[in-house]
Order: sequence, then C-alpha cells, then structure tokens
Amino acid sequence: MRWLAAALAATFLLLQYRIWLSHDGVREVMRLRSAVAAQQADNDRLAQRNRELAAEVHDLKNGMAALEERARSELGMIGESETYYQVVPRSSTVPRVPPLPPSPPRTASR
Repeated sequence: MRWLAAALAATFLLLQYRIWLSHDGVREVMRLRSAVAAQQADNDRLAQRNRELAAEVHDLKNGMAALEERARSELGMIGESETYYQVVPRSSTVPRVPPLPPSPPRTASR
C-alpha cells in the first residue's frame, strides 16, 4: 500500500510540474490570453477605422459637400464667387536684402 501512495504522489507531482512549469502549461495559457486580448483590441481599432473610411467613401460618392471640402483642403481650390487671400506671417528669421546701389549715369556716344 505504501508503494501505491508513493506512486500516486509521484504522478501527482509530475502532473503538477507539467501544469505549472512546462512550455504548454499555465504560463503558456496566460501568454496566449494576453496575446488574444491585444489582437482583439487591434482588431477593434482597425474595424473602427474601416467604418470611418467607409463613411467617407459614401460621402464622397453621394454628397457634394465632402467633395468640395476635399477640393478646398487638399487641392487648394476656391469657389467662383470667393476671393483668395494668403496671409504670410512676418518672420524675423528671413534675411533682409539691402537695396542695390544706384547705377552710374550713362553717357551718350555720337
């Protein structure tokens, strides 16, 4: 009977080793769960991006407002009844070029 108890205890310890310390044990399960959670978060982010792109494609195909906004922002186009003003900020980093000296008078030759 003693040898049976010793054999059962050895088997129990061997199985515990395989569960807790082997490559396909609890540590691997925990690593895989965290990898699945990270992939799910990435999938959710990409699905949201796909929904936004699909809505933008729908707006560009069906609506003129989105098309006009794209033409203004990306192509720099303006409407027919609009006036374009470009405001350039004054910058002290731009070197000032001194004016050219006056040229000498020319003499007429005969």
